[in-house]
Amino acid sequence: MNTVRLNITLPDNLAVKMDSFIKRGQRSRFIADAVQQKITKLEGIALKEQLEEGYKARREESLNITKEFENSDLSGWNEY
Repeated sequence: MNTVRLNITLPDNLAVKMDSFIKRGQRSRFIADAVQQKITKLEGIALKEQLEEGYKARREESLNITKEFENSDLSGWNEY
């Protein structure tokens, strides 16, 4: 795996908390995992927003299709 060296700045209290849980040699892996989790969450949010936008854009078309098939959907429903 290729890596990139980054210089980051953290608030003092966050760095102290991180050091209390993570050994010095594991900081990079911890930060990479945390960033990956955040990115995955943001990608999920973005996908949800895109789907919602698509549903809204296709709303009229979906309603028209539903109306076109309304009679065939209801025909014979009370025979059972």
